[in-house]
Amino acid sequence: MEKAHDIFVPGRVCLFGEHSDWAGGYRRVNSSIRPGKVIISGTNQGAYARVKAHPDSLVIHSTLTDGSRPPSCNLPMDREALLTVAEEGGFYSYAAGVAYTMLTYYQIKGLEIDNYLTDLPVRKGLSSSACFCVLVARAFNRVYDLKLTPRAEMEAAYQGEILTPSRCGRMDQGCAFGQVPVEMTFDGDLLKTRQLGVKHPVHLLVGDLKGRKDTVRILGDLNRAYPFPNGELEAGVVTFLGSVNEDISSRAAAALAAGDAETLGNLMTEAQAGFDRYLRPACPMELAAPKLHAVLGDERVKTLTYGGKGVGSQGDGCVQFVAKDSAARKALSDYLAETYGMDCFDLDLIPPKKLRKAVIPAAGFGTRMFPASKAVKKEFFPVVTSDGIAKPVILAIVEEAFEAGIDDVAIIVKSGDEPVFDAFFREPLAPEHYNHLSDQHKRYCEKLRVMGEKITYIPQAEQAGFGHAVNCAADWVGDEPFLLMLGDHLYVSDTDTPCAKQLVDAYDAADGKLSVVGVYVEEGQNVCHYGTVAALPTESADLYQVSEFAEKPSLDYARQNLVTAGLAPDHFLCVYGQYVLNPSLFTYLQDQIACDYREGGEIQLTTALDTMRREEGVLACRVAGQHYDTGLPGPYVATLNAVHAKSGSH
Repeated sequence: MEKAHDIFVPGRVCLFGEHSDWAGGYRRVNSSIRPGKVIISGTNQGAYARVKAHPDSLVIHSTLTDGSRPPSCNLPMDREALLTVAEEGGFYSYAAGVAYTMLTYYQIKGLEIDNYLTDLPVRKGLSSSACFCVLVARAFNRVYDLKLTPRAEMEAAYQGEILTPSRCGRMDQGCAFGQVPVEMTFDGDLLKTRQLGVKHPVHLLVGDLKGRKDTVRILGDLNRAYPFPNGELEAGVVTFLGSVNEDISSRAAAALAAGDAETLGNLMTEAQAGFDRYLRPACPMELAAPKLHAVLGDERVKTLTYGGKGVGSQGDGCVQFVAKDSAARKALSDYLAETYGMDCFDLDLIPPKKLRKAVIPAAGFGTRMFPASKAVKKEFFPVVTSDGIAKPVILAIVEEAFEAGIDDVAIIVKSGDEPVFDAFFREPLAPEHYNHLSDQHKRYCEKLRVMGEKITYIPQAEQAGFGHAVNCAADWVGDEPFLLMLGDHLYVSDTDTPCAKQLVDAYDAADGKLSVVGVYVEEGQNVCHYGTVAALPTESADLYQVSEFAEKPSLDYARQNLVTAGLAPDHFLCVYGQYVLNPSLFTYLQDQIACDYREGGEIQLTTALDTMRREEGVLACRVAGQHYDTGLPGPYVATLNAVHAKSGSH
């Protein structure tokens, strides 16, 4: 079975700053022109595809918005042949142009793309051609593991599209960033991008005016103002696309950050008024836009929205609105369809997830499980989980991370062990093995493949302790919070909410201000085996403010220093093995590593956590669930029995 990848790429709508992208490019010639600033967002609609490697050809099966399937494309992966098709400007010219670009810069072979669904309307100012170009660039990136960032995919897509007769701008390929608002600054040849946050959901609606516009004429007339304006009218064009647009876009970015939909709508109305004042006189035949202005001036529309404006090069192409809420958007969509015959498309700007990444250290030698660990890495020892399926321990842990809402997982592995994990999560079964699986297990095979695409392996060259292993993920985590889970423990919730999700919810409820450590109540005689905390109760029954961390303390030390009010005598809060940690943790870990501060000969996570507690505070969440150790023979047997009992004895 050839490994396949599922891909979605949205369209792109320009929320603010139309035309300032190319206008900012004139700073190459006239430095007094202000940089262009635009705010774009990916749409809810786009192109869906399943892609896989092909030995020597570019094979594409496409589905149009009406569900029809045009003839497939089959091109040799030859640069000259691809360039010829790109320059001809046919249906598959965009794919050929991007393939030419990728083949020029990367060592790749062919690609098969099944674009099985497209719900993005074409020729409506939503960058359908750029969407497809990014899809092809992303397909090569995923299939050949090129490790390109969204910005690099965007650039590859742009270089591919300009090989065709299309003369798109670099802004169009901003759909590579996905369904998030992005600020783009165009300063001559320099392009800077910045993802914008959205504090509260904003409900937009994009409508097709079903009119006409001549984009070539609009661009030609507006370009007469550059690079040096000659007269009041042309100076007005430069002013609006420069300083006026910078001001509006900056205020729009602030409104997005605050989740202020009303201000955002007002700014759209202000931007449209400025567009009409400064740009409409430069191209009155196209920018009079009677359909656009009729809809914007409709009193019923005004009652449902905070404001709106044209889209793209403007004219009677598309219009966008900030609706007052989701119900108002539905009413607006229905009204525009009934009154003006418009097709409408929802666009949701939503807050980014605070927590997207999980780290699972799994780089131990498994010496305590020898000699079994000589045959099978301990992370792959089997258990039977609540769904009645036999799984390696590491799979059960990874699944819990995804169930908690995580998007990407990094597994810390011993250097050289990457192929072992890769073989399980990514390599397809041999056909003779796959064909003997039950339907249920075949579906699980597909589930494994999807999970494998979201897993990164990070090698740990030296086994120098839990803290050292966690620090290996510093570059991958970056400036984001992350979920940390032990690689040899199973977690079984006492509720319908997975244990890791309970921690994520506690972190979100505290607005991500403090890291959260999972804890449980343990008898005093056992604290010498675990990290233990002293904590102060908060208003929340299961949430505590940590006042001290101690790594495997004696019972006497715990009695003197680690008592938490409300617990029975000789009962203490011990670390559960799951954490939600802010990225500042890595500063404390790296300070430890720099001065080679070790406890028991190892870089301990507990030491860094205690520093974090002193510097910024840490919360402890009492998890409603059980955790089971699989790293020792006795506890592993107990784990099998306990998890089997929890599973309902499948």
